Order: sequence, then structure tokens, then C-alpha cells
Amino acid sequence: MVIVGFLLAALVGISLGLIGSGGSILTVPILVYVMGVDPVLATAYSLFIVGSTALVGGIQSATQKSVDFKTVLIFGIPSIAAVYATRLWLVPLIPAEITSIGSLVITKSIALMLLFAVVMILASVSMIKPNKNANVVDNAPMVYNYPMILLEGTIVGILTGLVGAGGGFLIIPALVLLAKMPMKLAVGTSLFIIAAKSLIGFTGDLQGAQVIDWRLLLTFTAFAFIGIFIGILLSKKIPGEKLKKAFGWFVLIMGIYIIVKELFFGSGGGH
Repeated sequence: MVIVGFLLAALVGISLGLIGSGGSILTVPILVYVMGVDPVLATAYSLFIVGSTALVGGIQSATQKSVDFKTVLIFGIPSIAAVYATRLWLVPLIPAEITSIGSLVITKSIALMLLFAVVMILASVSMIKPNKNANVVDNAPMVYNYPMILLEGTIVGILTGLVGAGGGFLIIPALVLLAKMPMKLAVGTSLFIIAAKSLIGFTGDLQGAQVIDWRLLLTFTAFAFIGIFIGILLSKKIPGEKLKKAFGWFVLIMGIYIIVKELFFGSGGGH
């Protein structure tokens, strides 16, 4: 199973390399269901894996002049602050047992996986729907709606902190709609924002009491790195929209699977 998990890690990188998002949507379920990692710890591992992999992709995009650093700052700062605060203070505050519905006890782990599944389903819808923003002209002047970008950055940050998702599927539409940014530029910029907030969010976990399995974490990350280079090569051959739609359906099925599994068959890893 561990070998399967590492092969799936390459898929995380391929997804980030191809469509600039979706990496974390795969990372948490792989860690929980394939590698047997506790869901709360898996969200921490995901921040490190996705952050590191996105940084590699972001640097690659920057060399191709596909990153708008002004937006990285405007969107990134509130987002980073929100992730760090969420990991350091909010996640430890969630009680081990939240509530019970009849014989079903909703634990912290189940609640995080359910929240994650809801995020997956919302993400899948945005990937399956045809992209109306693909026709934003590459040379159109960028319009910064500062209050909206700051607010969106904060919301994405809190969500990232709770479920360990990089939030590329939230950041990319926000940049295209709020800053009128061309798609290619939005993907590159998104990778840098994901990298910064995921890695800084992870430092909030390092100050907690959790024991981190560095060997597992670094091996998984190495396979994701291999994946991102494969993804960048494939992106030159496969039309992005086709790929995004197929990936969206896959994410939708995964989201529904997690909800059914958590509610009716008990939680996955670490129990």
C-alpha cells in the first residue's frame, strides 16, 4: 500500500503541473486511506507536500514570466496570516468529539474529512463547468478590486488551514474574475500563493505536539516533484480544458466516496 501511495503522490504533482490546482484535493485522501495517516496530521502533511511542489511549479512559471508578484502579495498576505492562525490556534481548539447524531459520533477527524469532501465537491463543480473566463485577453489591463481580493484571500486562508487544501481551485477563478487576469498568468501566480501559504501554515503545525514522520513526508514530496515535471511536459500536449473536466469528475466521485465512507463505514486512517 505504501508503494501505491507513493505512485499516487506522483499524480498529485502531475495535477499541479497540468492545471495549477487539485494537488491537495488528492493528497489528504491518499494519506488517510492509502497510507493510514491520521486525518488531522494528514492536513498538516498536505500543506508541506503541496506547498513544496507548488513552489517548484511556481519557480518554473516565474522563469516563463507567468507570475504577477503584485497579486501574490495582495492575495497572499491575508491568506498566509489566516492559514497560520488557523493551524496554530483554531485546529487545536476543535474538540476530539464534536457532536453525535443517534449512534454516529462526529469526531474531529470525521468532521475535517467531511469538510474536505464538501470542498472537493465544490471544486469539482468549478472544474467541470466550462470556463467562461478563458477568453480574457492576454493584454487587457488588470483591474484590482482590493477589498474583494483581501477578503477572498482571508477566506481561502482559513479553509486551507482547516482542510490542508492549497486552494488553487478557489484562487484561480478569483484572480481571473477579480483581477481580470489571463488564465495562464493566474495559474502561475496561484502556484506561488499556494506555496507561500501552505509552507507558512505548516510551520504553525511544527509548534504543536504532533510527531511528524519526516521520512514518509519527504519521500511522498519527492514523488510529487517528479509528477510536477511530468505534468508540465504533458500540459504542452494535452488541452487544459479537457483535462480539467476529466479531473473534475474524478474529484466529484472522490468527494462523494469520502462522505459515504465517513458517515456509514467509520473513519479511515489512524483509528
